Amino acid sequence: MSIEIPAGLTELLQGYTVEVLRQRPPDLVEFAVRYFTRLRESKTTGGVGSGTAGKSGGKGVMFDGEPMQTEPNGDEEDDDDSDFEPPPPSRFNRRVSVCAEAYNPDEEEEDTEPRVVHPKTDEQRCRLQEACRDILLFKTLDQEQFSQVLDAMFELRVQPQEHIIDQGDDGDNFYVIERCGVFDIVVQKDGQGCCVGQYNNKGSFGELALMYNTPRAATIIATTEGALWGLDRATFRRLILKNNAKKRRMYETFIESVPLLKSLEVSERMKIVDVLGVKVFQDAEKIIMQGDKADCFFIVESGEVKIMMKSKTNADKQDNVEVEIARCSRGQYFGELALVTNKPRAASAYAVGDVKCLIIDVQAFERLLGPCKEIMKRNIAHYEEQLVALFGSSMDLRD
Repeated sequence: MSIEIPAGLTELLQGYTVEVLRQRPPDLVEFAVRYFTRLRESKTTGGVGSGTAGKSGGKGVMFDGEPMQTEPNGDEEDDDDSDFEPPPPSRFNRRVSVCAEAYNPDEEEEDTEPRVVHPKTDEQRCRLQEACRDILLFKTLDQEQFSQVLDAMFELRVQPQEHIIDQGDDGDNFYVIERCGVFDIVVQKDGQGCCVGQYNNKGSFGELALMYNTPRAATIIATTEGALWGLDRATFRRLILKNNAKKRRMYETFIESVPLLKSLEVSERMKIVDVLGVKVFQDAEKIIMQGDKADCFFIVESGEVKIMMKSKTNADKQDNVEVEIARCSRGQYFGELALVTNKPRAASAYAVGDVKCLIIDVQAFERLLGPCKEIMKRNIAHYEEQLVALFGSSMDLRD
């Protein structure tokens, strides 16, 4: 199913989102009423005496002389009656507007932009390739596209307490961690910075603002010395977004058929498609191993997967062999339990014949599948019943 975004919706919501990030109102509903009331007044009055961006074609609402979604032209007067305070200047001098160009990869017919190339030594390129090896966003690029991404990336050394990105800023780069450095994810809540997660020596961040043309959703702060590789906005959008548009067309129907994802909005499901990786397994190949640390979960696109388990409580017994506890076919998922419980893999999974799986890494799982976690948690009771029937105990899920 193809969803057409109404003309002007993106710009409308961007203006409101930026004002929310700037003002951080305690009552979002009341703030929305005031914001959109003022926007409606600006259209009906043409901007005369109402503090609107009338000379810019009415693209946004004027707060204290600053038109959102338009460039200030210097001859607008402040609205003395406005109770919206202007944002404090960023101590990093980064822009807080979201005036980035609209981008529709389906409409791009010809690649005429000059390619960005940052020269690298052989040693640097080897390190970069290793850092990017497990980045899901790069998994579906062809060899030429991936080579262009590597050419465009630049090395960045960071120091403790250095801000890599700041909440509310424009998206400028996408970052990959080069197996070195710890980075806190900080989100402003009630005027206080709250650490909601951490990248520990691997992973990537910064893609959401580039994909969806929205402000940065969090601040990323280095807590140790670290090494990053950055990819500029233009190259990211030219290569990654074009590739994701093709991927959306390919997986749109399939994702809609996955029972787990039916509770999500269409836009949320499409965001999941954007971060999907794809991997093919041969017959009897081990996909995950019991006891391993979990970094992703899987949705079966084609083929069949058998889930096998050894009882940890009977580990010292000679007859403690792997027992098949379930099979997963098209549209079903596995590997989620370890991510929900934050424990090692509780079982192993093997391909039955040729199998193709979609993969979602742990960062995307946490960020995009929050609404699905309650469904996943309900399955724990079902798993426990299976283990009691097979092993006489469900302690293996609790250890």
